[in-house]
Amino acid sequence: MRPTPFFTRPALFVCLCLSAVNFAAALRARVASASQSQSDRPPWARKTRSNAGSAPGNTTPPAGTAPSTTTPPPIVNPTDSSSAPPDDQSSQQNQRGRIRVSVNLVNVLASVLDDHNRPAPDLPREAFQLFEEGVEQKIEIFEQETQQPIDIALMVDASLSAHKEIVFEQDSAIRFLRQVLRSGDRAAIFAVSEDVHRLVNFTDDVGQLQSGIRRMPAGAGTSIYDGLLLAARTLENRGEDRRRVMILVTDAGETTSSTDFDAARKAAVRSGSLLYTIVVRPVKNESGRNTAGEHALVAITDTMGGAMFYPDAVSELDGIFDRINRELRTQYRLGYYPTPRGPANSYRSIEVKVSTENLPAASASAGYQVRHRKTYLTGPQ
Repeated sequence: MRPTPFFTRPALFVCLCLSAVNFAAALRARVASASQSQSDRPPWARKTRSNAGSAPGNTTPPAGTAPSTTTPPPIVNPTDSSSAPPDDQSSQQNQRGRIRVSVNLVNVLASVLDDHNRPAPDLPREAFQLFEEGVEQKIEIFEQETQQPIDIALMVDASLSAHKEIVFEQDSAIRFLRQVLRSGDRAAIFAVSEDVHRLVNFTDDVGQLQSGIRRMPAGAGTSIYDGLLLAARTLENRGEDRRRVMILVTDAGETTSSTDFDAARKAAVRSGSLLYTIVVRPVKNESGRNTAGEHALVAITDTMGGAMFYPDAVSELDGIFDRINRELRTQYRLGYYPTPRGPANSYRSIEVKVSTENLPAASASAGYQVRHRKTYLTGPQ
């Protein structure tokens, strides 16, 4: 007997059709129920659909572990005490606004010296005026003696022309690091010759720093611009909540850099660092030495807000390092949001003044010199 075709079995065919209809109805009801339960949740707590093909077991926590819960995104502004989650659109707008304000903040470290060239501490906020492109700015952040930790890039000229006094320079640098480094501070060591070597990365281990200074190799040329470029790029990667300082001990005889003046200056400005340059001159007569490097360093150091030192003898290095240490420990920190904001990737000039009008009579009679970075480079917008 020939078998009866599938579609000729009426009872079986009807059963299968009814099963399919019931399955579809149950599926629609389940989706509707899930959608209704999701509508009661705030947007950030709603579950997203699994990607096609994902294993259903991925959403189930392992046995014995607490199920994970979804939490709202963190509030960027710590002063915002609102706990109610905003809708998606207003939340995104608030986040963008807060991030923009944080990025726009410009920090300026200022060293104020009295008429005897000594640090002048304890000046009030009212004594300071801050200008960008000649427009006075509102000082939003003011610290009389900033406690921000320091990152120091110490660069020592290891060329043959400067190697005669290298031992004394090394001893003075080690004493300085022992004196200046406090809890949270870091230093790195760079040897500058025809090549630039980072001998020790940022650390607070004075023994490791001392060992790096002692093993500094002697070289033939002097690549000052290359050294500034490398130190600036290294410091730029450090945290925004840290002060950045470059200290360069050199005879200033630039001879072998592959980097030019403009590139070195731009990198130094972008890093937001202070530069202290100590020029140990083997030849005192200007006609007998290469002064191009000195003039370039004067320009870069002044732009970055540091200081130039010209010891007459290497025995003066200890006193110079001590002066740098005192300045770093009595710096004022001023922060402002530029108004108006400059175009993207442009240099903006900064000027900080100390006004004696709001000072006590004893302080108002003194003359003050302010050292700070003269410019900064705006980021992309």
